[in-house]
Amino acid sequence: MQLWVGLGNPGAQYALHRHNVGFMALDALEEVHSFPAPKQKFQGWAVEGRLGSEKLLLLKPATFMNESGRSVGEAMRFYKLAPEDVTVFHDELDLEPFKIKVKVGGGHAGHNGLRSIDAHIGPEFRRVRIGIGHPGHKSRVHNHVLGNYTKLEIDPLAAMLGAIASEADWLAKGNNARFMSDVALRLQDD
Repeated sequence: MQLWVGLGNPGAQYALHRHNVGFMALDALEEVHSFPAPKQKFQGWAVEGRLGSEKLLLLKPATFMNESGRSVGEAMRFYKLAPEDVTVFHDELDLEPFKIKVKVGGGHAGHNGLRSIDAHIGPEFRRVRIGIGHPGHKSRVHNHVLGNYTKLEIDPLAAMLGAIASEADWLAKGNNARFMSDVALRLQDD
């Protein structure tokens, strides 16, 4: 069993925020791979399914971003998982918009969701970093992160989410490099 977590804030008013792109990634995975509807569990919305031969639990914490670790920790304890079984999809200021990078471990770089998960399970989980770009100045970060994607960004956002979902088999198999490469190739073609 692998635990894949999408980070975001619950509520319709946050649905299109850049900070919610982790939720969006899980929604795309559920749709493309015909997962059943999620149910309330582990202080969030959870659904089990398969990607190829790999069994997954997709989890969107409903605790708000800065308490995401409570939800993740509860699901991990229930399934007796280790941090290396966990993959977290999250927004990343330090990547160009719609760029994807995968890494295992590391710091939280001020990201409250990662900080919370780190506090609950330690830092050795896999991160799918989804670029949202930096607004240029520190004073504009808060409004940028908690701002909606613009109309001009919706098509590239949809293409990126589709690429993540379509190439997710590579992530499930543990081939991070192939996942990043194939997502990048798909996005070049668009």
